[in-house]
Amino acid sequence: MTGKKIFIITGLSGSGKSTALDVMEDAGFYCVDNMPVSLLPKFLELPLQHNADITGLAFVMDAREKDFIAHHAAIFDALKADGHRLEIIFLEANENDLLNRYSQTRRYHPLGRNQNLVDGIQREKAALAALRISADQIINTTGLTVHELKMIIRDLVNHQDRIRMKIHVMSFGFKYGIPNNADLMMDVRFLANPYFHPELKAMDGESTRVRDFVMADPNSRPFLEKYLDLLDDLIPLYEKEGKAYLTIAIGCTGGHHRSVAIARAVFEHIRRHGAEVEISHRDIKRQGQESPSPSSDTP
Repeated sequence: MTGKKIFIITGLSGSGKSTALDVMEDAGFYCVDNMPVSLLPKFLELPLQHNADITGLAFVMDAREKDFIAHHAAIFDALKADGHRLEIIFLEANENDLLNRYSQTRRYHPLGRNQNLVDGIQREKAALAALRISADQIINTTGLTVHELKMIIRDLVNHQDRIRMKIHVMSFGFKYGIPNNADLMMDVRFLANPYFHPELKAMDGESTRVRDFVMADPNSRPFLEKYLDLLDDLIPLYEKEGKAYLTIAIGCTGGHHRSVAIARAVFEHIRRHGAEVEISHRDIKRQGQESPSPSSDTP
């Protein structure tokens, strides 16, 4: 028996089960798509279910697997009787929405490969009627956008465990290229550059002397005040939208001094507000590989 939550995501084909599974995976669940129902009891005997690093288990099971409709009831009842915390989420949508979604994806319906799509949808709906009645949660995705469905699933999981967006603050040097994974990017090359001060050149933005120099620039604190206010407004909106990861990139010329100091200030501010945040300095070790010229010090 396991104390971890087990979600069975099922329902009509085209109703959004893959999207629901993506949200579960972002929440830290170990996820399997198109899991054969007959294998579930054996799977739950694996040590994986005792892994402290996972929130729980989530499986998509549906009519794609030929034995699912015939055998799911007996298997689910037996697992619940053994004490497993099994919860069934049933997704559905009206016929017109399902037809439109299949028209967009141009995929076969699992029960309609050799007949028209409408017949396949109706056959699946009838076959899953008993499972729908026994489901713990029924979610009708008619008219929902992907983002709206993600919010519904996230709120459902939040009732069990809180999903938190992970924030990554990074510094970088523009001379080495813009980071591909940046969601928000800020250029701080307008600040005074410690590179041109011999006593600071060999240090980096994590040193107290360089950070003090950067913060002594009369533009630093007014900029930080405005930028941190902006981040305080944006971060909850990204989290509400369902974003799992947010990367904030701070760039200067070489990624050694100014961007490092400002990224550290941003990181400390976000951490004080209780968010899950980490920091990295992409180019901090590259000082001296290619020296920036004074003319490249401006945006």
